[in-house]
Amino acid sequence: MIYGKRMRLRALEKEDLHLYVEWVNDPDVRGGVAMYLPFSMYEEEKWYESTMAKPAAEHPMMIEVKEGDSWMPIGDCGFFTLDHRNRSGELGILIGRKDYWNQGYGSEAVQLLLEHGFNTLNLHRVYLRVFEDNKRAIRAYEKCGFIHEGHLRSAEYKDGKYVDVLFMSVLKEEWNNDR
Repeated sequence: MIYGKRMRLRALEKEDLHLYVEWVNDPDVRGGVAMYLPFSMYEEEKWYESTMAKPAAEHPMMIEVKEGDSWMPIGDCGFFTLDHRNRSGELGILIGRKDYWNQGYGSEAVQLLLEHGFNTLNLHRVYLRVFEDNKRAIRAYEKCGFIHEGHLRSAEYKDGKYVDVLFMSVLKEEWNNDR
């Protein structure tokens, strides 16, 4: 497990899948990710099996916050599309519990994931894609040291209109985990 000030990242378990189905079937939550259709438990189980067949460094991690004496799952994060030769990877995060939005949990999870990526996986560059209308996520990424690299114009059709997809990245030497 990877511990932060208010949270921890732990391995995803099959028993967590019902949370994913609940989260990604909420239109508000789904609006921030590339999924555009509701997801069934069957589809989630198939996703889980294919994800667990990938290298361990690409397995998503559950984000949990301390609630009294127990831990509350609020979302997930991880790396995918790891490129070992170039030491880069794409970061993804989802805060599924809307009652935990706008409290800095996304930023803290990204910082923990960057620390893991740079100091454990020996990555040099971490990048991500984010919808231009996801202002909350963009602020969190900027707070963690990500810079804007560019965008794909009208690249994603969502909610009846096309939106730009922004590319952001941070290099290990630019990253400061004391943010």
